[in-house]
Amino acid sequence: MPNTPAEKPFWERKRLSEMTGAEWESLCDGCGRCCLYILHNEETGDVFETDVACKLFDAKRRRCTDYENRASRVPDCVRLTPENAGDLHWMPETCAYRRLANGKPIPDWHPLITGDPKSVERARIAVSPDLIPEDEIDDSLLESRITKAR
Repeated sequence: MPNTPAEKPFWERKRLSEMTGAEWESLCDGCGRCCLYILHNEETGDVFETDVACKLFDAKRRRCTDYENRASRVPDCVRLTPENAGDLHWMPETCAYRRLANGKPIPDWHPLITGDPKSVERARIAVSPDLIPEDEIDDSLLESRITKAR
């Protein structure tokens, strides 16, 4: 017998724009990859991750240390919204916001499915705790800090 809409989890029955604040925030798997410095090759469109993180990012906890004020403290911090979630192609392909905005399911390892916030680590999606804070590296060295392509 198929699930009724009431039996499905919120992320399967609501659009991003219909979610409560708590539901929206719970979509974050805590990987920390959106807080890394990302480099874009303008000629090819390629996107690369570095091992350099935002100055507000606590790499051990994989959380922003000033989430409420991040936009004012880090002017280029991108505020993710239901309207832009599907268009931010630099976000990881595993990102629940990006996946749902593009009609894809969230990954099986996601904490909302597993009930375990550490599942993002076991799936090897979480960033390393050994990141370099942006205020400890010169911008001219960012290319030398590329760790992988996205």
